[in-house]
Amino acid sequence: MVEPVPETISFTSEEEKILQFWNDKDCFYECLKQSKNRPRYTFYDGPPFATGLPHYGHILAGTIKDIVTRFAHQSGFHVDRRFGWDCHGLPVEYEIDKSLGIKGPEDVAKMGIAEYNNQCRKIVMRYSNEWEVSVKRMGRWIDFKNDYKTLYPWFMETVWWVFKQLYDKGLVYQGVKVMPFSTACNTPLSNFESHQNYKDVQDPSVIVNFPLLENEGVSLIAWTTTPWTLPSNLALCVNPEYLYVKVKGENKEKSLPFCVSALYKQPSFLFLLRFPGKVLKGKKYKPLFQYFAKCAEKGAFQIVLDNYVKEEEGTGVVHQAPYFGADDYRVCTDYNIIQKDQAPICPVDASGCFTPEVTDFAGQYVKDADKNIIKWLKEHGRLVNASSFKHSYPFCWRSDTPLIYKAVPSWFIRVENMVEKLLDNNGKCYWVPEFVREKRFGNWLRDARDWAVSRNRYWGTPIPLWVSDDYEEVVCVGSMAELEELTGVKVTDLHRESIDSLTIPSRCGKGVLRRVTEVFDCWFESGSMPYAQVHYPFENRKEFEDTFPADFIAEGIDQTRGWFYTLLVLSTALFGKPPFKNVIVNGLVLASDGQKMSKRKKNYPDPGLIVQSYGADALRLYLINSPVVRAENLRFKEEGVRDVLKDVFLPWYNAYRFLVQNVQRLQKEENIQFLYNENTAKQSDNIMDKWIQSFTQSLIQFFKAEMDAYRLYTVVPRLVKFVDMLTNWYVRTNRRRLKGESGSEDCVWALETLFSVLFSMCRLMAPFTPFITEMMYQNLRHLIDPASVEEKDASSIHYLMLPQVRENLIAKRIESAVSQMQSVIELGRVIRDRKTLPVKYPLKEVVVIHQDPEALKDIQSLQKYILEELNVRQLTLSTDKDRYGIRLRAEPDHMVLGKRLKGAFKSVTASIKSLSNEQLEAFQKTGTIVVDGQELHEEDLRLMYTFDQSSGSAAQYEAHSDSQVLVLLDVTPDQSMLDEGVAREVINRIQKLRKKAHLVPSDEITAHNDFILATTKAPLLPFPVPKLAAKELILENEVQSCLKGSDLEFTIVKGSSTPKISLNGPACAYVNIKVKVNNKDQGKGVVLLENPKGDNRLDLDKLKRVCGSIFGTNSNIRLFNGGSELTSKTDLQSLSGKTLVATSASSCPGSVSGDSLLCPYVNLMLCNAQPSECQTGEVGTLLLLNPVGKNGLDYSHLHYEVAKVFGLRGRRLKLYLDQDFNQGEDYYIWEMHNMKSFDVTCLILPFTFEFPISFCWYNHFK
Repeated sequence: MVEPVPETISFTSEEEKILQFWNDKDCFYECLKQSKNRPRYTFYDGPPFATGLPHYGHILAGTIKDIVTRFAHQSGFHVDRRFGWDCHGLPVEYEIDKSLGIKGPEDVAKMGIAEYNNQCRKIVMRYSNEWEVSVKRMGRWIDFKNDYKTLYPWFMETVWWVFKQLYDKGLVYQGVKVMPFSTACNTPLSNFESHQNYKDVQDPSVIVNFPLLENEGVSLIAWTTTPWTLPSNLALCVNPEYLYVKVKGENKEKSLPFCVSALYKQPSFLFLLRFPGKVLKGKKYKPLFQYFAKCAEKGAFQIVLDNYVKEEEGTGVVHQAPYFGADDYRVCTDYNIIQKDQAPICPVDASGCFTPEVTDFAGQYVKDADKNIIKWLKEHGRLVNASSFKHSYPFCWRSDTPLIYKAVPSWFIRVENMVEKLLDNNGKCYWVPEFVREKRFGNWLRDARDWAVSRNRYWGTPIPLWVSDDYEEVVCVGSMAELEELTGVKVTDLHRESIDSLTIPSRCGKGVLRRVTEVFDCWFESGSMPYAQVHYPFENRKEFEDTFPADFIAEGIDQTRGWFYTLLVLSTALFGKPPFKNVIVNGLVLASDGQKMSKRKKNYPDPGLIVQSYGADALRLYLINSPVVRAENLRFKEEGVRDVLKDVFLPWYNAYRFLVQNVQRLQKEENIQFLYNENTAKQSDNIMDKWIQSFTQSLIQFFKAEMDAYRLYTVVPRLVKFVDMLTNWYVRTNRRRLKGESGSEDCVWALETLFSVLFSMCRLMAPFTPFITEMMYQNLRHLIDPASVEEKDASSIHYLMLPQVRENLIAKRIESAVSQMQSVIELGRVIRDRKTLPVKYPLKEVVVIHQDPEALKDIQSLQKYILEELNVRQLTLSTDKDRYGIRLRAEPDHMVLGKRLKGAFKSVTASIKSLSNEQLEAFQKTGTIVVDGQELHEEDLRLMYTFDQSSGSAAQYEAHSDSQVLVLLDVTPDQSMLDEGVAREVINRIQKLRKKAHLVPSDEITAHNDFILATTKAPLLPFPVPKLAAKELILENEVQSCLKGSDLEFTIVKGSSTPKISLNGPACAYVNIKVKVNNKDQGKGVVLLENPKGDNRLDLDKLKRVCGSIFGTNSNIRLFNGGSELTSKTDLQSLSGKTLVATSASSCPGSVSGDSLLCPYVNLMLCNAQPSECQTGEVGTLLLLNPVGKNGLDYSHLHYEVAKVFGLRGRRLKLYLDQDFNQGEDYYIWEMHNMKSFDVTCLILPFTFEFPISFCWYNHFK
């Protein structure tokens, strides 16, 4: 049985219920179980670190992965979704170093590697529970039970196998390379790691002189922003092609060779000589420091040539410290100043401090030593200039400290010789968006360098190389079994503490081989993840080979230099093919100000709080419907998430609620059981039904094609647009049909259409918003005919397959017609907004001008919707805009043209404004026009319609258009239409107030005013609010009205509780009285024992006084009921309907026959106020004559007597014979003439609105 849908909803609360439902039913694993025999769809999940909490970047990537894998499942595939954890590497070690105060390798040595790694192992899954909670709360279905961790021995074993394959192919070598080096983490970083965290910094900028040995009066001057590298200077480099100058300062004795590019910054120099840089080759100069002076014997301290020297910055002379710069190393190697196999001249340790060789600055951290070095240069006459320089500089992505470039021994994978193969394999991958493949990633691959995969660290997969002391004998181990065979020791763990002590006997008589101390870069492990997660090739060999490459992966654009790169390198090296077929690349989520999100700056809202406030579905849809899915950056704004609720979910929810409400109404009022069966549902002949069905099927067709192409950025906007089409167009224009106002058959058609569309929409949206679709489905499924369900288990929407396209329902002509109609309506709304004419105010005419007669036919076919939506009386169609005096005029786009035309802009603007209507019509057709010799295009001009003032249409019509259609609205005022607008305004305000008071449509109400009654179904009551009614105040509201010169003041109070009842006989208790004197009848009549009912009840004394008033008897009269005399103890109410005898005798004079009412009467029902002079009575009785045959009540006194009954003297009344306010006073005038008894409903004037069951409305026009 379908459940009622509440008016309000807490999306977050509903999501929590759905989470519990999924958990109780074990839905995800049931989903995997159901699909196990389907074709496989392979997905790789890049492993995050669990040492930190998930942020928006993780949520975004996780959402994309969840959407695509859910879609794959719904498309008929089996999708294993395993969560992975990156457990090794710098992120973990850095946390331990911080917490334990470890400064360098010496501290680790004191602690011992076993204990250090044990500490790392303890924190590696620190936030794993938070991760699992967060991932599940976001609605992502992924397998945490069957996860992989890079610290698992079987995972590490596959990493060894990968490395051995590369080693056996000759792709591994050891070398010295200048690499980005993190002094905080004591380890080199790969090139792609070093590019992840650039910052703008102020560094010292120094210019230093280098006197030539052949003439110390002449010096070269060189510029650097790293003074700390000067102690290691071994050469100077100039560009052979540049022109250099020898100059002399005005107050200087010395002349300086100087780069011509910087010459004009120093106008005070005297030019002496110009020459090319190659002239300087081989010249010797005086070293700055003497620490490595002996290197002069090997060719150091000379001038060398290379084209990498640029003139954009500096002096054109670059100082060379070969072990602290990649170009320096290359150039000095080319000139044999250093040898690849020599001991590096690198006087900086792993912590970034000078070694004892640099005696003046030993022990100082290099960045801190800059100021002391500058001071030394100044004191020794070698400083020409010192200042600061702002530039972009790399920082460690983990420690956020400046990197230095430093030569370190490392193990490398040869990448440079496989660049062409990498590019070829990259071309076989499908990238979304496509430009990432060719631009960002492709460019990175073209410049790929050999990959340094070793790290001088502890917590990681050890590099499986055992070497002799002289490194001439090397054994690469590829498995635990091979290690056991070579060492004779069986191991179950592969971390350093378990294998560092193991040795392998030399086969060359070199004693024993020991393992090298390095561990793998964690990127090597994550790049090995496709194979290692299934322990390939040791297990699951066929399963892996059948499903490799992966069908899909997704990560952020920063991974083009990270995970995407390492996956491709290893896959290409191992198998010669790409590791994945399809990849979605997302942009970065930034703070609202465009800066990087920072916990320290607190410049972004906590993701958990966002989900708690708005729900996971809203956050998912906000992220996925943004530029970030096109690999662009997103400035995260909380209001964007809130807008998803307001603009998408609430309208969608209201459409779903409206459907359920009307299905329940149909079952209750028409006794029609609604059960939807797609196969048996009759096709509606209503054009709007056909339109929304066609639109839905076109969407399904588009959805499947675009999702197959992984273009989420085209799919999501269409889905969001569909919500608008459903709620603001279909439901809005078919509300009356859906409510059953056009008959039950048409109602069923409309409900079937709405159900079909909502059900299809839920299935399409399920991958994107899994919670709200599940919530709706769990209720809607009770309206589905079980015979139409194909799935064996349909207990969750996520078990269902995507709807199939029903091409027979696609009607492009109808879609086009409705689109034309929507354009007309939207243009008309713009005109109304521009003229501040609310839609409540009807207008005479809308004119639609279109050059295509077929389009006008389409518009004509939907005329009634246009008239209703724009609230106009008449639709006129035309192809002739000249008839209405319409002309085109043009305005330039100032920003576009001003930038392009510059000085000519002013004259071109004047010419644009003078273009004729005919010229602009030609421009509309061709899209180009030449103005003052400048060719202009559509983006350069804005075309607008204006009226020819001589035509007379300018005052009558207002125009607006798009590129196809022109709409004119007749905006001339009309009093009758203004009056209707007033009524509509009142209706609008009251309906809003009803909603605010939480009244529901099923409340039964009555009305007086015909026009307002049609909408509100309510009668009218007076203002101000009566005092008694004010005690029952529910809501009051004063609004600024669109009514000209008026405000509206509304009040809701509890209204009359009088039920709609049919009274049989008088409403009040009564007795018939027969008066007998001397045994003779003296008259008869009626006495009301109460009036209104429940008030003014009579006792015996009051009854006698009333009899005296009516019949002229004295106070000594006695009253008898049968033979019994009434006493003060008699319950008079129990005598109601009896006939009493009034006499002065001591006993009852004879018998009395008949108890029927002796006088005609009127029952009174007060419907919209409380009686004033009594306590509770809202029902009374009025006698039309009394005694019998006397004192007849005529119409002129009727209102007065009615008002008197309820204590409402002086109040205006309106009386009705029926409680539906249909039979008015002309009916009961005739009844009174015939002196018949009848019921009268009393309505108090002037008018306001009422809910007679429980509420009254009061309104006031100021």
